[in-house]
Amino acid sequence: MPRPTTGTVDGLLLVDKPAGVSSHDVVSLARRALGEKRIGHAGTLDPFATGLLVVLVGRATRLLPHLPGEPKVYEATIRFGVETDTEDLHGAVVREAPCPARAAVLAALPGLTGSLQQVPPAYSAKRVEGRRAYDLARAGVPVDLKPATIRVDRWEVLALRAADGTPVAIGDPTPVVEADVRIHCGGGTYIRSLARDLARAVGSAAHLSALRRIRSGPFDVCDAQPMAELRAGAARLRPSLAALPGFPVQVLADDELPRIVRGIDVAAQVPGGWGALTNRENGVLVALCERRADRWQPRVVMREA
Repeated sequence: MPRPTTGTVDGLLLVDKPAGVSSHDVVSLARRALGEKRIGHAGTLDPFATGLLVVLVGRATRLLPHLPGEPKVYEATIRFGVETDTEDLHGAVVREAPCPARAAVLAALPGLTGSLQQVPPAYSAKRVEGRRAYDLARAGVPVDLKPATIRVDRWEVLALRAADGTPVAIGDPTPVVEADVRIHCGGGTYIRSLARDLARAVGSAAHLSALRRIRSGPFDVCDAQPMAELRAGAARLRPSLAALPGFPVQVLADDELPRIVRGIDVAAQVPGGWGALTNRENGVLVALCERRADRWQPRVVMREA
């Protein structure tokens, strides 16, 4: 049974989401495990995808707009030869084309690096006249999504394979059927659509057969707990301060604490444009503050006055 909500369950959860469940499913499990309704995640993962989901709990959800979340790092398997309507392995086939050569794949990657205009997939959470694009697509309504500016920092090619699973070496004319890649990018980038565009650039078709998020800003999937632990009612809740790695930390003097919780500024003693202010007693995050000259102005207060 979930423990009753006390209003003091605050912090950070890093969860390794398996395939076949939604990001909302993870949030629901965390609510039951912690007995806390105020839970939000920093960036949805598609149900077929696996990997890191950054979850904030209780009053820590106030930090979501300030959470460091870039770059995103994904590992993906691109399957050439077939494009689907969802751009992943669960969609219906909409186009087929020959698989590309190794040299063509590698030559196309620089053109898909940097600042790009990307048309999101029809099966996405983008809104069209107030409705989700995936709802329209499922209903058979044509979806015309406008391109969005995204950023791709780097592609790493981990493996290029032929139809029989053997590697395609330099100079080998065998078509590439699968490519394992690691992509470093900004938020809002659809890896499914990068696979689609890569294939189209080389005269082929493609979809994602696997996708895993391994990093989001300073947070790494290696530090995440399996979702099975949440199902068992166990949540490795980290302090709210752990959601702000890299932020300068200032310990509040006893007379400064009541000022900050009432939204009154205090003197800045550490450098930086933003600061995490903690209490002297146990190092708990009290407020996230923005510098104004030599003062800290509270922007997110983590406790009541």
